Amino acid sequence: MPAIADRSSSPFKAMLAAKSCELAGSGGCCTPQKRRLRSDTALAAKESPVSTPMKLKSPRRRLDSSPSSPANRIKKDPSEKTLKKCWNPRDVEQMRAVKEAVHVSTAPSTVVCREDEQKRVLDFCKACVQQEKAGSLYVCGCPGTGKSLSMELVKQQVIDWAKMEGLQSPEVLAMNCTSLANTSVIFSKILGMHQPKKKSIGSTSPLQHLQNLYSNKQAQSSSKMMLIIADELDYLITRDRAVLHDLFMLTTFPFSRCILIGIANSIDLADRFLPRLQSLNCKPMVVTFRAYSKDQILSILQERLLVLPYIVFHQQALELCARKVAAASGDMRKALSVCRSAVEILEAELRESASNTGLTSAEGDFVSPQTALAHEVFPSQENNTVRIDHMALALSKTFRSPIVDTIQSLPQHQQIILCSAVKYFRGGKKDTTVGELNKSYIDICKSALIPPVGILEFSSMCRVLNDQGLFKLGQSRDDKFKRVTLKVDGADISFALQGVRLFRNCLQ
Repeated sequence: MPAIADRSSSPFKAMLAAKSCELAGSGGCCTPQKRRLRSDTALAAKESPVSTPMKLKSPRRRLDSSPSSPANRIKKDPSEKTLKKCWNPRDVEQMRAVKEAVHVSTAPSTVVCREDEQKRVLDFCKACVQQEKAGSLYVCGCPGTGKSLSMELVKQQVIDWAKMEGLQSPEVLAMNCTSLANTSVIFSKILGMHQPKKKSIGSTSPLQHLQNLYSNKQAQSSSKMMLIIADELDYLITRDRAVLHDLFMLTTFPFSRCILIGIANSIDLADRFLPRLQSLNCKPMVVTFRAYSKDQILSILQERLLVLPYIVFHQQALELCARKVAAASGDMRKALSVCRSAVEILEAELRESASNTGLTSAEGDFVSPQTALAHEVFPSQENNTVRIDHMALALSKTFRSPIVDTIQSLPQHQQIILCSAVKYFRGGKKDTTVGELNKSYIDICKSALIPPVGILEFSSMCRVLNDQGLFKLGQSRDDKFKRVTLKVDGADISFALQGVRLFRNCLQ
């Protein structure tokens, strides 16, 4: 009979130890392991070449110890984000640079917030140049909305694009119609671009020369395309509207080489003054530049100030300027004028404080020249920037006028009449009748749930506004047919009435 191995014998113990090692290596967890003593664990750690697993840290400690954490990045590379310093308005060169940056005549390097409008005009010009086809486009919008600035940019983009595509670059004729001695001079300028060395001989006018030129097929192959940009186009509106009509008709001739872009403030100029073009299916394409919003004005101001290596305006001051100008007119030129005025107010304030500091201190003691020099060299950064109180004073100076005070002191119904006039004339119309204005007035009263006055009292209030210099009334036997013209700027009326919710909602 074979002998059974004793459990306490050494071969049995060796077999159990080998089996437990196999289970431990294969990750098995079925067999309970023998409890180890601390001394055994320490000894195994010393003998084993494998390192123990790392102790987990809390999320905050892990973030702090990470080499890519913000704190560690700042320590490693302090120059990664350069912060602007406050400027010294006592420095003549810095003051000159700031005033130049916010000056209306300073053209920015880029025109922001008008990308969509610029793209539409650029695509139109590209199609005309590529197809060698004449066309007309009308750019309209309120004053100070970037129309002329955008067209200058588009003009250069068209030339650069034509060179890059290997096409013949168009001739460019850009003019401001207010500089013309006579409205018909514009045809002489266009003819001079086509025939610079020839002079018109005989009784044929420059317009007739152009009409003959664009009717001749040979002229098409011998001349370049011409991009004509006519700013302040409404100056060409004459009594018979002939000049404006003949200018746009030049693009309708079979062999015309003109790409005409007209710029004006009137939104419905093409509908009112060029009805024949619509009947001939030659109505110009219209691109409208809307008034700038608060966010757009703020973005443009910040873009202009990027050229300066120091902080000039408090952020709240810029936001106040953008909000007030957008509510009044949306005119970017007005916003720049307000910012420049705020800088001048700060300059005058510091000049006055410096003169007082140079003479005596607050206790009446004499201040030495060394102390005054220290104030000049190390001025307070808080007092150096244009604050919100400076901007509020500049806004008050820009928009505040005797007219604003007069409007704010008027009775409610007379203010509603002014509000209805601003809303009615916003489409580009310059005058209307008392009867038509009364309809607009009634619409505003109904929307505000205010009982309107009768036509007789309405006519009487229009006469009062005429006496105060806000309206201009024409002559007529019937009050309803008297012509009404607004004699004050609509922005002044909007600014005066923007504090009342009724008028603010109506004028937006």
